[in-house]
Amino acid sequence: MNWVEYFLFQIYPYLCLSVFVIGCWARFDRSQFSWRAESSEFLERKTLKWASNSFHVGVLGLMMGHAAGLLTPPQLTEMLGLSAHAHQLLAVGAGSVFAVFAAVGGAGLIYRRVFNKRVKATSRPTDLFILLFVYAQLWLGILGLPHSMMHSDGHTMEILGEWCRGVLTFRSGLPNLLTAIPWVYKLHLVTGMTLFLLTPFTRLVHVISAPIWYVFRPGWQIVRQNHHVANDET
Repeated sequence: MNWVEYFLFQIYPYLCLSVFVIGCWARFDRSQFSWRAESSEFLERKTLKWASNSFHVGVLGLMMGHAAGLLTPPQLTEMLGLSAHAHQLLAVGAGSVFAVFAAVGGAGLIYRRVFNKRVKATSRPTDLFILLFVYAQLWLGILGLPHSMMHSDGHTMEILGEWCRGVLTFRSGLPNLLTAIPWVYKLHLVTGMTLFLLTPFTRLVHVISAPIWYVFRPGWQIVRQNHHVANDET
């Protein structure tokens, strides 16, 4: 273990979580009007409708799958009759489905933000940056699928889960757990932690609000009339 790995896998997780918690609290306390997804639906709707829904379904599914798969102790999954091998196959299967949704939707959102003149003109540099960053993180996860399928005994997944649970329980010696882990997983961990670091400063904060209802909302705009103004005009 060298000092770089010690920083990345022992210190960096707590740095990211601290910035995430304090930064989100400070932004909500000092700038609540900026706590929004900043939708550009009124500028272009056709591509946004299918791309955004596909992307959000995929990403939310992957987030919940990662949380359940990595934070659940192996003793509990064994009590449920799910072996490490079956657990990994389930994770790979479900993750692949959600990854396809996210990859297709993400490609549509990137294309829209880059090539739609109206959307591009109203976008900030951080909007495209964070979208590309999330998309790169998604593909790092996809690149790890071949290794998961060739080594489906669940050992790698158990190590990654032990590391994640160790972070939450303030365990020491965490980098030693990842010695034999392939580089693509380590890079996936680092970029995943960096997303927590970037969240308070980008539109990613809207993920905390979990706007799942967005997928099922109707396609019309609700307009409320000011009856006092209407009565004065008559």
